[in-house]
Amino acid sequence: MTSTETAAAPPRRHLTPFKWVFPIVVVTLLASLLGVMYLDYVVDPEKNLHNFPIALVNQDVGDDLGTPGQTKHVNFGDQVAAGLQKAVPSDKIDLRVLGINESQIQMQTGQVYGTIIIPSDFSKRLGILGVGSVVPGDITKPVLTLQTNPRTGAFATAITQKFGEQALTQVNAQVGQQLTEQVKAQLTPPPGAPATELTAATKLVLAEPLNVSVEQFRPLPGGSGEGLTAFFYSLLLLLIGMVGAMIIHQLIDSALGFLPTEWGPWYLHFPRAPISRVSTLLIKWSAITVMAIAVSGAFMGIGAALGMPIDRPLLLFLYGVLVIVAVGFTCTSVLAAVGTAGLIINLIIFVILGLPSSGGTVPIEATPKYFGWLAKFEPMHQVFLGTRSILYFNGNAQAGLTRGVWMAVMGLAIGTVFGLAITRFYDRKGLERKPVNTQKAATA
Repeated sequence: MTSTETAAAPPRRHLTPFKWVFPIVVVTLLASLLGVMYLDYVVDPEKNLHNFPIALVNQDVGDDLGTPGQTKHVNFGDQVAAGLQKAVPSDKIDLRVLGINESQIQMQTGQVYGTIIIPSDFSKRLGILGVGSVVPGDITKPVLTLQTNPRTGAFATAITQKFGEQALTQVNAQVGQQLTEQVKAQLTPPPGAPATELTAATKLVLAEPLNVSVEQFRPLPGGSGEGLTAFFYSLLLLLIGMVGAMIIHQLIDSALGFLPTEWGPWYLHFPRAPISRVSTLLIKWSAITVMAIAVSGAFMGIGAALGMPIDRPLLLFLYGVLVIVAVGFTCTSVLAAVGTAGLIINLIIFVILGLPSSGGTVPIEATPKYFGWLAKFEPMHQVFLGTRSILYFNGNAQAGLTRGVWMAVMGLAIGTVFGLAITRFYDRKGLERKPVNTQKAATA
């Protein structure tokens, strides 16, 4: 072929239709997965409700009712508790019958979202109400208390309140019907005597004999964002671990000459450094470690400046460093193993699957059941449990700190071993990071 023929040859097309369509297909698939995950968990929480833990505490000691010599021991608290257990849908609500001490422990560790308390004088007050409804004198309605647990989140509190309103309203109506029948039986006159009718006011009192009181168990202090600061703080830790690792990966590769650097109209591509993949990964990990210390401290400073209550500052700082390092090491290991595609893998693992299965906004028990399966290993849920324990439960190990720490340590170990193993394997195989000979590739 002559030089003239070479000059006249058309230029080779670098962007084929497949290469142009491929990124559109990838983004569409990612967007579809994102839409399913984020909409499915929030569209209908009541429909998805399952195993939602509520404690039931019956402290009623009962009472002796009747005339002298014909008394009968009754326990209306047992009847109410049995009625609740029967009425509550077991596939939606996990109603746990507990003692008062155990219920408070589970409330303090975030294991239950609310508690229904039947007081010790419940039967006595209900009996007095039955008698007092037809006898002059001051009386008070017996009280059922619904305690919410605001430290488990605003959405969990709303579900608890709605459940309590529905269940206790039904109990109130049932107890009212039984009490009305009991009072009518007591007023039955002897044969030949005129009948005694209940007044309208008496019927109204007996129809709803219980006073349902809703109160917060250990209310959150101001600056807690109605229980959302733990979620957003966890999100910050996870995002900076992932995004920070990607930025460090990109900039260090550029500095070592493996990637070009563009600053506006300026284009720089340094000579490729003669460095192994293992050494490159270790450099990135060292940068991530320093970044984790600086960023965890910055987050705490910003939170304190904005008025966010932090009772265990040192613990929160150390946990933040651990989480950022664990996420950062794992992300860079994935990037070292699969290259650019690691961006998509990290996005799916840490964001698309992680956020809706975190339990930070909508409780896991109010999401589709496969979110519960994801929550067993997805990083975001573990980070949220640890952060929530530190911010709201005084760093209680049972409230999620133990799980959060050990899962972060395990994630760090997996990321470290995987990264070192894959880069060492590439180095041994002589798979150097160098550009492909485009002329040979085109000929092939």
